Amino acid sequence: MTGAGAPTGTNTRTNTRGIARAAVRAELSHVAFELFRREGFDKVTLDDLATAAGVSRSTFLRYFGTKEDAVLAAFDGQDRRVADALRARPADEDDWTALRRALDTVIGRYHEDPEGALATTRLVRETPALCGRHLEKQLTWRPALAEALAERAGTPESVTVGQTVRAGAALGCLNVALDHWTASDGRLDLVALLDEAFAALAPGSESAPEPR
Repeated sequence: MTGAGAPTGTNTRTNTRGIARAAVRAELSHVAFELFRREGFDKVTLDDLATAAGVSRSTFLRYFGTKEDAVLAAFDGQDRRVADALRARPADEDDWTALRRALDTVIGRYHEDPEGALATTRLVRETPALCGRHLEKQLTWRPALAEALAERAGTPESVTVGQTVRAGAALGCLNVALDHWTASDGRLDLVALLDEAFAALAPGSESAPEPR
Protein backbone atom coordinates (compact mmCIF):
# COMPACT_ATOMS: atom_id res chain seq x y z
CA MET A 1 0.00 0.00 0.00
CA THR A 2 2.86 2.33 0.81
CA GLY A 3 4.37 1.85 -2.62
CA ALA A 4 1.01 2.43 -4.30
CA GLY A 5 0.40 5.63 -2.38
CA ALA A 6 3.77 7.29 -3.07
CA PRO A 7 3.24 8.04 -6.78
CA THR A 8 -0.15 9.60 -6.03
CA GLY A 9 1.42 11.97 -3.52
CA THR A 10 4.20 12.81 -5.95
CA ASN A 11 1.71 13.48 -8.74
CA THR A 12 -0.32 15.71 -6.45
CA ARG A 13 2.72 17.77 -5.53
CA THR A 14 3.72 18.00 -9.19
CA ASN A 15 0.24 19.13 -10.20
CA THR A 16 0.18 21.70 -7.39
CA ARG A 17 3.52 23.11 -8.48
CA GLY A 18 2.27 23.26 -12.05
CA ILE A 19 -0.85 25.15 -11.02
CA ALA A 20 1.18 27.55 -8.88
CA ARG A 21 3.64 28.18 -11.71
CA ALA A 22 0.80 28.83 -14.15
CA ALA A 23 -0.75 31.32 -11.71
CA VAL A 24 2.54 33.21 -11.28
CA ARG A 25 3.11 33.19 -15.04
CA ALA A 26 -0.38 34.60 -15.65
CA GLU A 27 0.15 37.35 -13.07
CA LEU A 28 3.53 38.35 -14.51
CA SER A 29 2.02 38.42 -17.99
CA HIS A 30 -0.81 40.66 -16.77
CA VAL A 31 1.64 43.08 -15.10
CA ALA A 32 3.76 43.18 -18.26
CA PHE A 33 0.77 43.86 -20.49
CA GLU A 34 -0.47 46.73 -18.34
CA LEU A 35 3.00 48.30 -18.28
CA PHE A 36 3.40 47.95 -22.03
CA ARG A 37 0.01 49.52 -22.60
CA ARG A 38 0.84 52.52 -20.39
CA GLU A 39 4.46 53.12 -21.35
CA GLY A 40 4.81 51.57 -24.79
CA PHE A 41 6.41 48.23 -25.59
CA ASP A 42 9.74 49.59 -26.82
CA LYS A 43 10.28 51.83 -23.80
CA VAL A 44 9.86 49.09 -21.20
CA THR A 45 12.88 46.99 -20.24
CA LEU A 46 13.07 43.61 -18.57
CA ASP A 47 14.27 45.38 -15.42
CA ASP A 48 11.16 47.58 -15.56
CA LEU A 49 8.96 44.50 -15.83
CA ALA A 50 10.66 42.79 -12.89
CA THR A 51 10.35 45.90 -10.74
CA ALA A 52 6.66 46.36 -11.60
CA ALA A 53 5.99 42.72 -10.74
CA GLY A 54 7.96 42.88 -7.50
CA VAL A 55 10.38 40.12 -8.49
CA SER A 56 14.02 39.93 -9.49
CA ARG A 57 15.08 40.05 -13.13
CA SER A 58 16.29 36.44 -12.91
CA THR A 59 12.93 35.34 -11.52
CA PHE A 60 11.09 37.07 -14.35
CA LEU A 61 13.38 35.41 -16.87
CA ARG A 62 12.56 31.99 -15.44
CA TYR A 63 9.02 32.50 -16.64
CA PHE A 64 9.59 34.54 -19.79
CA GLY A 65 12.78 34.63 -21.81
CA THR A 66 11.84 37.81 -23.67
CA LYS A 67 9.46 40.76 -23.42
CA GLU A 68 7.54 39.35 -26.38
CA ASP A 69 6.93 36.07 -24.58
CA ALA A 70 5.34 37.92 -21.66
CA VAL A 71 2.62 39.29 -23.95
CA LEU A 72 2.20 36.32 -26.26
CA ALA A 73 1.60 34.03 -23.29
CA ALA A 74 -2.04 35.09 -23.69
CA PHE A 75 -2.13 32.94 -26.83
CA ASP A 76 -0.48 29.84 -25.33
CA GLY A 77 -2.33 26.62 -26.09
CA GLN A 78 -4.61 28.08 -28.75
CA ASP A 79 -3.15 25.84 -31.45
CA ARG A 80 -3.83 22.75 -29.37
CA ARG A 81 -7.38 23.83 -28.56
CA VAL A 82 -8.19 24.56 -32.19
CA ALA A 83 -6.72 21.23 -33.35
CA ASP A 84 -8.67 19.35 -30.67
CA ALA A 85 -11.87 21.16 -31.64
CA LEU A 86 -11.20 20.30 -35.28
CA ARG A 87 -10.86 16.59 -34.49
CA ALA A 88 -14.12 16.73 -32.56
CA ARG A 89 -16.16 18.11 -35.46
CA PRO A 90 -18.71 15.74 -37.10
CA ALA A 91 -17.10 13.28 -39.47
CA ASP A 92 -19.44 14.22 -42.34
CA GLU A 93 -18.60 17.92 -42.10
CA ASP A 94 -16.41 19.30 -44.89
CA ASP A 95 -12.93 20.52 -43.98
CA TRP A 96 -13.63 24.20 -44.58
CA THR A 97 -16.72 24.26 -42.38
CA ALA A 98 -14.92 22.24 -39.70
CA LEU A 99 -12.02 24.70 -39.69
CA ARG A 100 -14.38 27.66 -39.35
CA ARG A 101 -16.22 26.08 -36.42
CA ALA A 102 -12.96 25.02 -34.74
CA LEU A 103 -11.76 28.63 -34.74
CA ASP A 104 -14.66 29.50 -32.44
CA THR A 105 -12.37 28.28 -29.66
CA VAL A 106 -10.01 31.18 -30.47
CA ILE A 107 -12.59 33.93 -30.66
CA GLY A 108 -14.39 32.77 -27.52
CA ARG A 109 -12.21 35.09 -25.43
CA TYR A 110 -13.31 38.00 -27.56
CA HIS A 111 -16.87 37.39 -26.38
CA GLU A 112 -15.88 36.95 -22.73
CA ASP A 113 -13.70 40.06 -22.50
CA PRO A 114 -14.03 42.15 -25.66
CA GLU A 115 -12.29 45.20 -24.20
CA GLY A 116 -9.31 43.22 -22.95
CA ALA A 117 -9.13 41.16 -26.13
CA LEU A 118 -9.16 44.31 -28.26
CA ALA A 119 -6.38 45.90 -26.20
CA THR A 120 -4.23 42.76 -26.45
CA THR A 121 -4.85 42.34 -30.17
CA ARG A 122 -4.08 45.99 -30.86
CA LEU A 123 -0.84 45.88 -28.87
CA VAL A 124 0.33 42.78 -30.75
CA ARG A 125 -0.66 43.96 -34.20
CA GLU A 126 0.65 47.51 -33.79
CA THR A 127 4.03 46.49 -32.33
CA PRO A 128 6.31 45.11 -35.08
CA ALA A 129 8.36 42.92 -32.71
CA LEU A 130 5.23 41.38 -31.21
CA CYS A 131 3.42 41.00 -34.52
CA GLY A 132 6.41 39.30 -36.12
CA ARG A 133 6.89 36.92 -33.21
CA HIS A 134 3.17 36.11 -33.09
CA LEU A 135 3.05 35.29 -36.80
CA GLU A 136 6.18 33.19 -36.38
CA LYS A 137 4.52 31.17 -33.63
CA GLN A 138 1.35 30.91 -35.66
CA LEU A 139 3.29 29.10 -38.38
CA THR A 140 3.34 26.09 -36.05
CA TRP A 141 -0.46 26.08 -36.07
CA ARG A 142 -0.64 25.17 -39.75
CA PRO A 143 0.91 21.69 -39.51
CA ALA A 144 -1.08 21.00 -36.34
CA LEU A 145 -4.35 21.85 -38.09
CA ALA A 146 -3.35 19.97 -41.25
CA GLU A 147 -2.59 16.88 -39.17
CA ALA A 148 -6.00 17.18 -37.49
CA LEU A 149 -7.63 17.32 -40.93
CA ALA A 150 -5.69 14.21 -41.96
CA GLU A 151 -6.91 12.41 -38.84
CA ARG A 152 -10.48 13.36 -39.72
CA ALA A 153 -9.93 11.85 -43.15
CA GLY A 154 -8.62 8.64 -41.60
CA THR A 155 -5.08 9.08 -42.93
CA PRO A 156 -3.15 10.55 -39.98
CA GLU A 157 0.15 9.37 -41.41
CA SER A 158 -0.30 11.23 -44.69
CA VAL A 159 -1.02 14.96 -44.71
CA THR A 160 -1.94 16.21 -48.17
CA VAL A 161 -1.04 19.48 -49.84
CA GLY A 162 -4.72 20.37 -49.93
CA GLN A 163 -5.11 19.90 -46.19
CA THR A 164 -2.06 22.07 -45.53
CA VAL A 165 -3.34 24.78 -47.87
CA ARG A 166 -6.78 24.79 -46.22
CA ALA A 167 -5.20 25.04 -42.76
CA GLY A 168 -3.03 27.97 -43.85
CA ALA A 169 -5.97 29.69 -45.56
CA ALA A 170 -8.08 29.36 -42.40
CA LEU A 171 -5.40 31.11 -40.37
CA GLY A 172 -5.19 33.81 -43.03
CA CYS A 173 -8.95 34.36 -42.70
CA LEU A 174 -8.59 34.66 -38.94
CA ASN A 175 -5.85 37.27 -39.26
CA VAL A 176 -7.78 39.32 -41.82
CA ALA A 177 -10.89 39.26 -39.61
CA LEU A 178 -8.84 40.38 -36.60
CA ASP A 179 -7.24 43.18 -38.62
CA HIS A 180 -10.64 44.54 -39.68
CA TRP A 181 -12.03 44.13 -36.16
CA THR A 182 -9.11 46.02 -34.64
CA ALA A 183 -9.28 48.76 -37.27
CA SER A 184 -12.95 49.27 -36.40
CA ASP A 185 -12.02 49.70 -32.74
CA GLY A 186 -14.12 46.65 -31.96
CA ARG A 187 -17.32 48.11 -33.41
CA LEU A 188 -17.64 45.44 -36.12
CA ASP A 189 -18.73 41.96 -35.13
CA LEU A 190 -15.72 39.62 -35.14
CA VAL A 191 -17.81 36.50 -35.77
CA ALA A 192 -19.44 38.12 -38.80
CA LEU A 193 -16.01 39.21 -40.09
CA LEU A 194 -14.62 35.70 -39.75
CA ASP A 195 -17.70 34.25 -41.46
CA GLU A 196 -17.26 36.75 -44.30
CA ALA A 197 -13.59 35.88 -44.69
CA PHE A 198 -14.34 32.16 -44.85
CA ALA A 199 -17.23 32.72 -47.26
CA ALA A 200 -14.87 34.52 -49.64
CA LEU A 201 -12.83 31.32 -50.00
CA ALA A 202 -15.63 28.79 -49.67
CA PRO A 203 -15.85 26.17 -52.44
CA GLY A 204 -17.93 27.58 -55.27
CA SER A 205 -17.60 31.19 -54.18
CA GLU A 206 -16.73 33.72 -56.85
CA SER A 207 -14.66 36.82 -56.31
CA ALA A 208 -16.03 40.12 -57.43
CA PRO A 209 -14.50 41.29 -60.73
CA GLU A 210 -11.59 43.65 -60.39
CA PRO A 211 -12.35 47.26 -61.41
CA ARG A 212 -10.89 48.24 -64.76
